[in-house]
Amino acid sequence: MTPQLTVMAAETDGINGVALSVLIALFALVTVAGFMATRFMRADSMESLEEWGLGGRKFGTWITWFLLGGDLYTAYTFVAVPAAMFATGAVAGFFAVPYTIVLYPIIFIFMARLWSVSHRHGYVTTADFVRGRYDDRGLSLAVAVTGFVATMPYIALQLVGIQAVLEVAGLGGGDNIVQKDAPLFIAFALLAAYTYSSGLRAPAVIAFVKDILIYLVIIVAIVYLPGQVGGWDAIFGAAEDKMAATNEATGGPTGSFIPGAGQGWAYATLALGSALALFMYPHSITASLSSNSRNTIRRNAAILPAYSFVLGLLALLGWVAIAAGTQPIGLDGEPNAQLVIPQLFEDMFPAWFAGVAFAAIAIGALVPAAIMSIAAANTFSRNIYKEWLKKDATPAQEAKVSKLMSLLVKAFALIFVLTLDKQNAINFQLLGGIWMLQTFPVIVFSLFTRWFHRYGLLVGWAVGMVYGTVGAYNVKNPVTGKAFGGSLDNIPGIGEMGYIAMTAFVINVAVATVLTVALRAANVSNGRDETIPFDYFADADDPRVQKDLVEHSSHEMPYGDPDDIAGNAPAR
Repeated sequence: MTPQLTVMAAETDGINGVALSVLIALFALVTVAGFMATRFMRADSMESLEEWGLGGRKFGTWITWFLLGGDLYTAYTFVAVPAAMFATGAVAGFFAVPYTIVLYPIIFIFMARLWSVSHRHGYVTTADFVRGRYDDRGLSLAVAVTGFVATMPYIALQLVGIQAVLEVAGLGGGDNIVQKDAPLFIAFALLAAYTYSSGLRAPAVIAFVKDILIYLVIIVAIVYLPGQVGGWDAIFGAAEDKMAATNEATGGPTGSFIPGAGQGWAYATLALGSALALFMYPHSITASLSSNSRNTIRRNAAILPAYSFVLGLLALLGWVAIAAGTQPIGLDGEPNAQLVIPQLFEDMFPAWFAGVAFAAIAIGALVPAAIMSIAAANTFSRNIYKEWLKKDATPAQEAKVSKLMSLLVKAFALIFVLTLDKQNAINFQLLGGIWMLQTFPVIVFSLFTRWFHRYGLLVGWAVGMVYGTVGAYNVKNPVTGKAFGGSLDNIPGIGEMGYIAMTAFVINVAVATVLTVALRAANVSNGRDETIPFDYFADADDPRVQKDLVEHSSHEMPYGDPDDIAGNAPAR
């Protein structure tokens, strides 16, 4: 039986004044911290991508842990995962938990190698590494453009988390621009300002506040709420009943309480494909390369699963909301599953604690949005501006272009969300995951071998991109009939539903392999490799790395090394 709940939040004219005040106070706190972040591990100058875009590569284990946690577990994650559990169940929602568990052994294997070679040669992006590994501008551009384009809607989706909080707090409705959109303008204007001035140090500092709030809110919720709705037996019973109920639009069940017959491939491919794609995104790489040693990366691969545990608890809150009878209705009067977690907290907790929860979600948008905009800007500055538009750009010019581009990226995200339907942002994010997985062979395979031919990798990437995009477009929404209706389709040759990105990835690797065999047989050049085997094992305290870093600090060419010795941070 669904309990009748008393709304404990104080409301005035639809606005939860107490919760909104707490939200504003905590938001102000992190804004001040963001502007003061330039003093954190202070640099002599912020006029280089090394300092502005990577924090000087100085972050230790705990700073990196908070930064990566704040980067990977975004506000949209904390809104969308329980919303998917609430609306359609385990396949769409809970797969995020095993995928973040599978993720960390994968990055333990390859990320330390990427950190070492990047530290040795001054690489800032994965496209830098590809450029150095194959001496191929086209392949590097493919990786850069994929990362840049895929990151844009990801930034926009962070706004969805903030909008959900503002809507439940009573803001964001009506036709009044001041009431409807001004809060978002103010939030992202402040974000843009302190990111411009402090660079990666700003989200590194704010991540401490964000993660502490998230842990506090979820632990309190998971301890307190089950007792208020009849315990876990009642929660799972209510969820099972809802998922088994008939969906009037499709004629089938509403969702999946647990993956049933025929859903194993969907669940497994979604988890594996998402795990392989996540650390291909520029923002994941940026946060990783900011660490101070390869062992910092490996230690974080071991302790980051703590966030997966919290994510699992958070996902279950979607089912707690079912048992609680939560009604996520937007200010427009329409049901909106994205509002379920903010609405659950407003319904079930005192207004002041609802404000803390709102702040955790809203601040949770700032950290990833800042890192994503910095990463996208670094990619544009280093791999498009310098590589194609101004080859003689100095480090200071690169940093200036990157700062300006970070502002433009945020502005685009804001316009995207305010002018287009939210579903468009979700559709593009769906494509982003498909696209980023297609860069995995170019980046990760190349960290271990140069057997694959650069042209085979490029063609494989292109085929995977086309297949994945067309496949996603052809999936129709069962209710609206519109394209980009989901991420699952029949796997050719198997006949089971699976993640489109994984099918595209297999085709990508197959094409790259066949073409590599043919091109190697024809003795087609595979480009010049500026790395040597030692580069993939170098650590911060290695004397040869120290020598390169000293020479980089005074050398005008950020890739270069004055002695031009191959393998010793050679100039391009």
